[in-house]
Amino acid sequence: MGFCLVNNIAVAARHMQAEHGVGRVAIVDYDVHHGNGTQEIFWEDDSVLFASLHQWPFYPGTGGPTEQSETTMNVPLSAGSGDDEYLLAFDQRVAPAVEQFSPDLLLVSAGFDAHEEDPLAQMRISADGFRELSRRCAALAPRVAAVLEGGYNVATLPGLVTAALAGFSSEKTTAG
Repeated sequence: MGFCLVNNIAVAARHMQAEHGVGRVAIVDYDVHHGNGTQEIFWEDDSVLFASLHQWPFYPGTGGPTEQSETTMNVPLSAGSGDDEYLLAFDQRVAPAVEQFSPDLLLVSAGFDAHEEDPLAQMRISADGFRELSRRCAALAPRVAAVLEGGYNVATLPGLVTAALAGFSSEKTTAG
C-alpha cells in the first residue's frame, strides 16, 4: 500500500530468524503512518512483537486503539503530537511491552515523516525527539537495526537520519 512495494522490515525480521537463528524479534515503528503491512504479516506470529506509534486517524486508516493482540501494539497519537507525547507513549506503552517480550533483536521502522516540517502529516517531532526515540529503542535489546522508512522533506531528512543514528549509537541505557 502507499509508497511501499516491499516490506523491508518484515524481510529483515524473517531473514534474521531463518538465516541467523534469531528467535524473538521486536519491531518498533515510529513512522507517521500505521505499519498495516507489518501488522498483517506478523498478526498471528508470537515470535515477533510489533509496536507502532503513528498519527491516527490517518492514512491508511488502520492501527486504531482497538486493533491489538498479544504481540501487536498500536499506539495511535493525535495530530499535532510532538516529542513529549511520543516519548510518553514510548515510555508507558512500548518500552514495557518490549522489555516483557525480551527480544533477541529489535528492528526499527525509522520513518521521519512525523517531523514538524514534513509536508505529508501533522505531527511535531523534532530532530532531538527522533534522537531520543532512537536512543530509547537501542536500550531495549542486545542487538538493534533500523530500516529507513518515510520522510518527505528532502531538506530536513539528512539531519533527521543523522540525529537518529546518533541516538542509536549512544551509550545503551535503560529507557525512560
